[in-house]
Order: sequence, then structure tokens, then C-alpha cells
Amino acid sequence: EVQLVESGGGLVQAGGSLRLSCAVSGFTFDDYAIGWFRQAPGKEREGVLCMSSGDGSTYYAHFVKGRFTMSDDNAKNAVYLQMNSLTPEDTAIYYCAVARGSGCYQGLRPFDYWGQGTQVTVSS
Repeated sequence: EVQLVESGGGLVQAGGSLRLSCAVSGFTFDDYAIGWFRQAPGKEREGVLCMSSGDGSTYYAHFVKGRFTMSDDNAKNAVYLQMNSLTPEDTAIYYCAVARGSGCYQGLRPFDYWGQGTQVTVSS
């Protein structure tokens, strides 16, 4: 089974940066999508970024505005989320997730596997 473990969260001041990591194991799919999501207290979980291996589609949430970048390292079986210019509104638990089958579909598709999340807190 696919297992995802996030790390790299913490407390950062507004304007600062964090890089989140997602270690992936048990992933044997040829076609897939990998996404980062976040959930703030009392709010619904929302998509942040998505990249697809099959069709090359991507999704960027409007609040990213070029501040966040998603990347991967196949040799290390890891996915990263670089977050710059953080604001208190970015405070949330951040999750990485994998969907079987390619395509991001503007963030509206379901995802099959989820990590435990890592807390990001941005102070003002």
C-alpha cells in the first residue's frame, strides 16, 4: 500500500519560508497525480498544488500566486513543497496525497492516499 509521510512543518514568521517534504513508499503506479492540500481550523480541506505524471496537467490554487513550488526527487522517493512569502492565512495542516490515474482536473478530482499531515503556523 502507498504510504505518505509529511515533515518540515513548524512555526515561522510572516514573510518567511518553509520547505515541506513528503516521503513516499509503496508507490508503483505508472499514471498518477500528486497533490498538496491544507486544512485550517474550522475550514474545509483545500487543494494547494497538483502535478500529474500522465497528461502533464497541473493545478495551482489562486492563493499560491507564485509563492509555492512543488518538486520531486525520484531517487529519494520524495516530494517537496517550497513555500515562500508566508502569511498567517497560510496557517494550516498540510497534507500530501496521491491519486491513482493521471490528471489534476483543476483540483476537483478525488485522491486515494493521504499522509498524516504536518502543521504549519505563520505568526504575524
